[in-house]
Amino acid sequence: MEMSQDHKDALALGRKQARAIKGYLKAIEGRKPGRPVTKETLEGRLTSVQEKIALSDDPLKRVDLIQAKLDIEKAIADIGDAEDFEMLEKGFVDHAKAYSDRKGISYTAWREIGVPATVLRSAGIAETRRR
Repeated sequence: MEMSQDHKDALALGRKQARAIKGYLKAIEGRKPGRPVTKETLEGRLTSVQEKIALSDDPLKRVDLIQAKLDIEKAIADIGDAEDFEMLEKGFVDHAKAYSDRKGISYTAWREIGVPATVLRSAGIAETRRR
């Protein structure tokens, strides 16, 4: 039996929604609480660590500082992910309401997995009472 075009379109939309939701949920899983670290702060730290490396005559201290420098450089390279996060959040907001309605996912379930209330409000998902 062959699928109708409407059925194919519905399946494609479901996959698109699921990808947007899953991408955002993976992104919030990896975020740390607190003030976000900016590229400028990391670059300031990097400069400070490089100066300390140049001034240190203790080889053990230098190796610690070199590792710190490598960690900071990696964090600077990863900072582009913050821009991707905004795009992922927008995708979640665009698709979460329809996905929630279709799958029967409540406001409380989204909150328990870590989606901020402000994002849920933006998505049009109303707060519900816990059961």
